Amino acid sequence: MNNIANAAEAVPHFIQRRFLHIVFASTSGHTEYVVEALIDSLKSTTPGWEIEETMAEKTQPQDLLSGDVLLLASSTWNTGGIEGQLNPHMWVLLHDKAKTLDLAGKPCACIGLGDHRYFYTARAADHLQHYVNAHHGRLIVPTLKIINEPYGQEDAVRVWGQQLVDASKPADRS
Repeated sequence: MNNIANAAEAVPHFIQRRFLHIVFASTSGHTEYVVEALIDSLKSTTPGWEIEETMAEKTQPQDLLSGDVLLLASSTWNTGGIEGQLNPHMWVLLHDKAKTLDLAGKPCACIGLGDHRYFYTARAADHLQHYVNAHHGRLIVPTLKIINEPYGQEDAVRVWGQQLVDASKPADRS
C-alpha cells in the first residue's frame, strides 16, 4: 500500500512537466541572447519544464507542432528597403515553408525585438502574432517586446517568462 501512496503523490510532478519549443531567428545574436536569458530563467524557476530551441533556418513546418507550447522569436528587420519586417530566416519559415500549416489551437507565445529609432519599432512581434492567429494558434500571454539592446533587460524577460509558465498550466490544474 505504501508504494501506491507514493505513486499517487508523484502524479502532480508528472502533470507539471511541460515541453516548450522555441523557434527563433537571430543573426546579430540579440534574439538568441533573449532566448538564452529566458531559458536560464525558466531552468532556475521551473525545473519540470523541458525546453528545446531551434533556429528558424533549421526548422521544418511540422516542428512547429511539437511540444506543449510554441514560442516564436524574431528581431525586426528592414529588408528589401521596407522597414518593420521579420528576420529573413523567420520569414522564409513562416511565409514559405509553413504557410499552410494549421496550428490547431496550439498554445503559443511570441517575442519581438526592435529599435526605437524606427517608426515600426519591434514590428516583428506583430508579424509573429499575426502568423499565430492566422494559422489557428492560441496566444496565451501578451507578446514580449524588447526595444533596443537586450543586455540589461533580463528582469523583463524573467517576469514575462513567469507569466508564460503561469498561462501554460493545463486547465484541469489550479
